[in-house]
Amino acid sequence: MSHYAKVENGVVVNVIKAEKEFFDSYVDTVPGKWIKTSYNMGGGVYHDPETNQPVEDQSVINGDEARQRKNYAGIGYSYDQARDAFIPPKPFPSWVLNETTCLWDAPVAMPDDGNEYQWNEDTQTWDEINA
Repeated sequence: MSHYAKVENGVVVNVIKAEKEFFDSYVDTVPGKWIKTSYNMGGGVYHDPETNQPVEDQSVINGDEARQRKNYAGIGYSYDQARDAFIPPKPFPSWVLNETTCLWDAPVAMPDDGNEYQWNEDTQTWDEINA
C-alpha cells in the first residue's frame, strides 16, 4: 500500500492509503491532483518503518518518486512543484526554508543541552520550558 496526497492549488487537503490501481476506477469530482508520498520520509531522510530511525543506506530514496519528495505529506502542507517536495506550514514568520530538507529552520539554533525549549517569536530566542 502506498500513501497519496490530494493537492488543490498547491495545498494538501487529504492523504489516503491506497493501491495504485485504486485510481484506475476512482471517480474524483473535486479539482486537484493525487501525488504519491512516503510515510517514512522526513527532512529528506528515509526512516526505518519499524524503528523510525534513519536507515544507514539512504540510496533507497533514489528512483522512488514518493521518497524523493523530502517529507511525508500532511493536510495543510504545501506541494512545491519546482522542488517536487512537500513542505510543512511555516511555524513562525522569522523561520526560513531549508532547501536541503524542505523543513523550516529557526534563525537561531535551539540549544542542545537536553532541556526542552519553545520558540519565542517576539524575542527571536528559545525559551526554556520549566517543568
